[in-house]
Amino acid sequence: MPTELAKAYSPQEIEQNVYQSWMDAGAFSAPVDAGKTPYTIVIPPPNITGRLHMGHALNNTLQDILIRWKRMAGENALWLPGTDHAGIATQNVVEKELAKEGTNRHDLGRQAFEKRVWDWKEEYGNAIIDQLKRLGASCDWSRQRFTLDPGLSRAVKQVFVSLYQKGLIYRGNYIVNWCPRCQTALSDIEVEYEDTAGKLWYVRYPAKDGSDQGIVVATTRPETMLGDVAVAVNPDDERYSALVGSTVILPVMDREIPVIADSFVDRDFGTGAVKITPAHDPNDFEAGRRNGLTPLNVMNTDATINENGAPFTGQSREECRTHLVEKLQQMGLIDKVEDHSHSVGHCSRCHTVVEPYLSRQWFVKMKDLAAPGIDAVRDGRVEFIPRRWEKIYYDWMENIRDWCISRQLWWGHRIPAATCGSCQEIAVALDLPEKCPACQGELVPEEDVLDTWFSSALWPFSTLGWPDETEDLKHFYPTSTLVTDRGIIFFWVARMIMGGLEFMGKEPFKHVYIHGTILDKDGRKMSKSLGNGIDPLEVIDEFGADAMRFSLMMLSAGGQDIKLSRDKFEMGRNFANKLWNATRFLLMYLPAEELDPEPSTEAFEDRWIVSRYQATVEKITAALESFDFHGAVTGLYEFSWNEFCDWYVEFIKPRIREDAEPTSRRAALSTARHVLSGILEMLHPVMPFVTEELWQAIPGHRGQLVTAAWPECPKSLRNQECEEQMALLQKLTRSIRTIRSEMNVKPAQQVTVRIRTEQPAVTEVLDRYGNLLQAMARVSDLEHASEMSAPPQSASEVHAEAVVYVPLAGLIDVGKERERLQRDLAKQRKDLSSIEKKLGNARFLQNAPADIVAKERAKLEKLSAICSRLERLATSLDG
Repeated sequence: MPTELAKAYSPQEIEQNVYQSWMDAGAFSAPVDAGKTPYTIVIPPPNITGRLHMGHALNNTLQDILIRWKRMAGENALWLPGTDHAGIATQNVVEKELAKEGTNRHDLGRQAFEKRVWDWKEEYGNAIIDQLKRLGASCDWSRQRFTLDPGLSRAVKQVFVSLYQKGLIYRGNYIVNWCPRCQTALSDIEVEYEDTAGKLWYVRYPAKDGSDQGIVVATTRPETMLGDVAVAVNPDDERYSALVGSTVILPVMDREIPVIADSFVDRDFGTGAVKITPAHDPNDFEAGRRNGLTPLNVMNTDATINENGAPFTGQSREECRTHLVEKLQQMGLIDKVEDHSHSVGHCSRCHTVVEPYLSRQWFVKMKDLAAPGIDAVRDGRVEFIPRRWEKIYYDWMENIRDWCISRQLWWGHRIPAATCGSCQEIAVALDLPEKCPACQGELVPEEDVLDTWFSSALWPFSTLGWPDETEDLKHFYPTSTLVTDRGIIFFWVARMIMGGLEFMGKEPFKHVYIHGTILDKDGRKMSKSLGNGIDPLEVIDEFGADAMRFSLMMLSAGGQDIKLSRDKFEMGRNFANKLWNATRFLLMYLPAEELDPEPSTEAFEDRWIVSRYQATVEKITAALESFDFHGAVTGLYEFSWNEFCDWYVEFIKPRIREDAEPTSRRAALSTARHVLSGILEMLHPVMPFVTEELWQAIPGHRGQLVTAAWPECPKSLRNQECEEQMALLQKLTRSIRTIRSEMNVKPAQQVTVRIRTEQPAVTEVLDRYGNLLQAMARVSDLEHASEMSAPPQSASEVHAEAVVYVPLAGLIDVGKERERLQRDLAKQRKDLSSIEKKLGNARFLQNAPADIVAKERAKLEKLSAICSRLERLATSLDG
């Protein structure tokens, strides 16, 4: 062998070495180059607390495919990596460590706690980066950024100060989503809602003057009635018109509250009368503002009852609910209780039930920022792929609410603001003054940090040097493509679009590719609680990174969700093995010296494979340009495995033997080398490790595949007539192979074939290229004619172009074969009868799910075809 490969492909033995060779060569580096068209992707920064999961594997494989393809296509391809400081998640991890040590962040103090988190980040924060490298990610690691590094911190301050000076950031009391466990406010999209079985209590509020029975309200949260400041009815509800303006008594608390009219009240919910608790419900908060009501907060930040809720002070909200309901029942003020299912918000981080809570927070006014972002998508300057996600984007942007950006944490970007202890003046600046500008009083720095997504929203330009006008920023911004999951269209995508337009005057990317979600084989989300996750690092250990990447792309069609099981990765491993074995076989014959640089088109089979190669290059390039990753991979799979390995390599085996005619041998090897190289080049973005190893083993290649040119093939090499002739030859060959298989003809046994055809085109193909059919189907005697009777005891295949006959006498024991076919036919007919009976049952059709009925009908159709074929084969043996 001129170049020797191991007998079997072992990804564990090559992947690390191949990746290190890329790193040593600086293959992923993308310096500014005015002579090249920039193509930029900024990585969705994984949390420093994260571990690679299947969602990461899918997302980063897609990005790596694009970057490797564009790099090979000659563009200045930059994949900019980095990690996110992940405020709540990281603080929680470190606080759990402190708890094990018997201490907490308050004991340490803020400065010492922040140092502790930085120490943790230095030790563990790059673990996921190392895992991405195992996946094959070809990021420019010299540019790795972190959302809390000095440059990004300066950008965050600049943005905050700018928005504040424009009047788009304000501080005020407002109902926020509060997590009692994390002790911080959450934005609306950090709350996950779950349908929960609860109760609806009907509570009577007595009239002040005792003249009637008062008014009954329905509530799902009786504990919050401690903070009621009114009862509201719809102004158009005649049942309560006489009560509007009167006063009722708040039970247990014995506080007088008014009955008001407000159109937000749903007359059909409960009794049509609702309690108004502005400090603990967002709708009530707005109603309170409209009606001049003063909110009353009855909870502490840990969701226990405060002094305003005496006599329940110190109780948890759950304990208070139980005791308050008992008290109301004793007082005879609960009219009835109903089961009631309602949606309850939970913290996306710790799953604690979120408390609507009146709190002083910092907010961004979003409507003015959202309008240009809506226009950017509507005008086509930003395109979502698939397009269906644009509607989701519009729905959120057109109904956007102010964004609560402050978090009661210690880990994160500290808000660049301070409040004067004397005059309460707020100072906001990049560098805060020591004294109050208004009265020279002492300034108290803001304790809160910014929502993690605030810094992430600046990622496409802050990572390139903004607010400085760097060469990187000029060259690589706007970026080209964002690849992400639908779950962060609101969290991240929309906010990056708004941020880019506001601070760069240009949208941050052209394309947003939204990929599907990884599910288990039963269609459930993967989660720790279900125990149904698949660890990508374990998959890489067992199957190799290439096998995982390839399999994910084969399963990823049109951005649809992917149902995944561990056995799905076998197809990727099998394909890698096929490439390895095919290359290893050809390397046995490829000479060390240079072959012809271009493929030959003299021989029919060479002309055909070159034509198919041209079509494949065109097809794969077009698929990648339209983000059809599944189409690109399936196209490469079909061409590589079926057309090249199973047909072309088999065709040329007689021509490449050492004793073959030299000119034909050189032409076949030159063509095989050319097409195999192109296959490896097109597959490289998907399967980078094995293709790099194989490509470098092929004589004549220089350098590395990772920086080689993307294949090009002139349209002039496409030969439609040749492809049609080969398609006919393959159809006839497959017919003969099918008959051999079904009639149990031994693989090595030569057969006689007769073909009846009246079409001149078929006759021409058989006359000119019948030798290929004979070689591929093991045919010793081939004849064709326009008029021909079926030979005795022959099996046949009928096509529109021709009828193929294979005489079987002398090849098989006809009697035994007839008995076998009759046995198979009897079994298939029994199964067919069973399904016919089931589908003839009206109750089954009426009660069974539609997909089950469809599956049974598909079985019926398949079994009917099998029975028809077996009948025909059995009959053919009677001749």
